[in-house]
Amino acid sequence: MTATIVLKKITTFASASAAFLGRIGKPVWRVLAFSPSDDIISLKKALCVSLEKGSVSVVFGSRFLSKIKIKGARSYSFEEGRYPQPENLASSVALAMNDLKATRTDITLSIPKAWVIIKTAEFPSTVKENLADVLSYELDRLTPFSPDEALYDFRILKDDTGKITILLMAAKADLIHQHTDALKERGINVSRVTVNLSGMGTLCRYIEKGTDTIFMEIGKNQFEGALFLDGYITGILTGGFPSENEKSKIDTISGEILPLLDAVKTQGKSPQIVFHLKGLSPSFQEQLKLQMNVPLKILNGTPIKLRPSGAQKEVPYAATGGVLESLWTKSKGLDLMKKGIYEKQKTPFAITAVLILAILIMWALYMVAPLRIEGKRLEEIDHQITFRKEDVKKVEALKKEIETVNTEISAINNFKVSRQLVLDILRELTTTLPQTTWLTRVRITDTTADIEGYAGSATGLIPKLETSKYFKKTEFASPTFRDARQNADRFIIKTEIEGTRIELPKMTADIEAEDEEE
Repeated sequence: MTATIVLKKITTFASASAAFLGRIGKPVWRVLAFSPSDDIISLKKALCVSLEKGSVSVVFGSRFLSKIKIKGARSYSFEEGRYPQPENLASSVALAMNDLKATRTDITLSIPKAWVIIKTAEFPSTVKENLADVLSYELDRLTPFSPDEALYDFRILKDDTGKITILLMAAKADLIHQHTDALKERGINVSRVTVNLSGMGTLCRYIEKGTDTIFMEIGKNQFEGALFLDGYITGILTGGFPSENEKSKIDTISGEILPLLDAVKTQGKSPQIVFHLKGLSPSFQEQLKLQMNVPLKILNGTPIKLRPSGAQKEVPYAATGGVLESLWTKSKGLDLMKKGIYEKQKTPFAITAVLILAILIMWALYMVAPLRIEGKRLEEIDHQITFRKEDVKKVEALKKEIETVNTEISAINNFKVSRQLVLDILRELTTTLPQTTWLTRVRITDTTADIEGYAGSATGLIPKLETSKYFKKTEFASPTFRDARQNADRFIIKTEIEGTRIELPKMTADIEAEDEEE
């Protein structure tokens, strides 16, 4: 049981560590593998030509530092209900490119949905690595076209439970080549072919900031749309209206969208419903909002930050979506000219090499520079020491002389202090003792004073000395006796000095007087 708990803790720790390293390593790898030509920062221009019944729309846009801007748009009308001829298309595009100053720009041709077969297909997961070859082999089974007769592209929608679900778009190559060849005769080379419906899905996803969308374009007699999940077409909505009655049209639209919306919600999705109305009255728009009774948006008149400037009254939405497919890095549009074959992008290591070289240079400088700096500092210090050696000797000699002088000054000051105290004590004795007393010897030490002399009466000296501020514990050091010759008492008095200590160690003041009266 203990081993199981330990193993579980180790597994949990390893999983958490791997997740943490993944979060840290991914942005670091993006920096190391970043290319100066990356789509995020590079300048790119694109022009999309949208071919529709009765019109040709051209939109010119650019991208710089991930910001997309529409520089201009042109629309040209032709016979209603019919697609323009290749020659008319080529002349219109040449005129638009000249007006928009869009020469030497990547050209995207956006073709009608009616020209394209859009379907999903399933394959075993084992063919994932060679899916392009397998699809080429199976194309005539999935579509009416052989690989040589078709332009097509695909994307993987789902990869689980041993099966791969793909989205396939295919169109007859001859029909598209008629238009691309006409453009080529005018010096206009088409680099990409997409579908109007795919461009509309990209535009809705850009406007709704990546939200899943049910888009439908509604005309007077028919409708066309698709369900977009995660940016890809996963369902087609197309058909006609049985009558001109507006309520009948709305019932037909509701019958197409509401069941699809309910089915998608069971998958945990909440797509935004977007309509584009063409040639319908404002009353139809209001009735549509009331009768559908679900949140929806009308593309007509919706503010779009990409809206071109100039006299263009209505945004050519399909062509704008085609430009976004070329410029927007999050776009998931297909390119029928690729036939499912995309070159694997090589990871650029230019910045990595530059960073590694910079790190090595910095490391070398970090290791060498401090040594060189310290070496120069040591050289400078040695130079200063050599240069100032004589001055240092002079300074040291002066220091010794100063110390000697300071010692002498200290001794003199101590002597002056001590001598001053001796003089003060002598002065005090002269003042305190009677006039009939004279001293023969005074011996002063650090703490005591011995007084010898003669007095008419020695017994009266002790009280007088006790009154002095300098003396305490005054007493006779020996018995007094009467000197007949001097007719006086000879005395020896011993007393302690009060308060002040003489700062003259191991020295005494010994003063003798012979027959001198103090």
